[in-house]
Amino acid sequence: MLLLSVQAGAASDLALQKVADNVYAIVGELSNRSPENLGNNATFGFVVTSEGVVLIDSGGTYQGAKRIHQVIQSVTDQPVVTVINSGGQDHRWLGNGYFKKQGARIVASADAVADQQARSRDQFIMLGNLVGEAGLAGTEAQHADQTFDEELRLEIGGVKFEIYHTGQAHTPGDSYIWLPEQQVMFTGDIVYVERMLGVGSQSNSKSWIEVYQSMAAFSPKVVVPGHGHPATLEKANADTLGYLKFLRNKVTGFYDDGGDISEIGSIDQSRYHYLLNHETLAGRNAQQVYTELEWE
Repeated sequence: MLLLSVQAGAASDLALQKVADNVYAIVGELSNRSPENLGNNATFGFVVTSEGVVLIDSGGTYQGAKRIHQVIQSVTDQPVVTVINSGGQDHRWLGNGYFKKQGARIVASADAVADQQARSRDQFIMLGNLVGEAGLAGTEAQHADQTFDEELRLEIGGVKFEIYHTGQAHTPGDSYIWLPEQQVMFTGDIVYVERMLGVGSQSNSKSWIEVYQSMAAFSPKVVVPGHGHPATLEKANADTLGYLKFLRNKVTGFYDDGGDISEIGSIDQSRYHYLLNHETLAGRNAQQVYTELEWE
């Protein structure tokens, strides 16, 4: 698999990777949101068609969306005509307003929009703290023009897109976007590589495994994750599916043995120490899975 990587001069915190003809990933930082990255600490993507550009996820802020657009313009002068939000996390949709002003149509699952609406206030507060008021300038809650429940098929400029929402993963409305002719899968926050995934209060680790497996059943040649560089399915299996199964198994055993949540840190997750953010997320992930088990 050949991945041509070039650094985008207009946005030095975003790396551009060509993954197939007219199909690109924009790889943001693996660390937290900051004034420098404007909330774009994630991986995005776009497809150049004869009718314009289809963008996968719009960035964490209005200013972050503008920076993503600069990267796109380093490849093509075609306008962004459609934006697909893969979920409800801030960097998946809070740049919508910028592209809406450019005339783009916004598409998302109905569950993603509901999640965005439920958490937007908290997301704005968090972003204000992390990127600052200047970084947040111009950002507004702009939701999808077109929603779907489980599946949506589009053909734009001769390119086929299949969008699937098969359940809750990192967020309630996570979707994956399949390009059948190119055999490329954009996964949003269903897949993390290189850095540890986060199981939060908006997540469901059990359902996440099922959603991941429904995505993996397509056997993509290239996986463009929600965080990290484009990868093989084998790499995604190792860093996401393998970790989720490991975590569920370890916490379930701890729970069934009568372990108290105050001692959850005793679970050994060192085999995944190679993933960035292990130190800050491993314990929190275990706590969240324990809480889920109490309600299952």
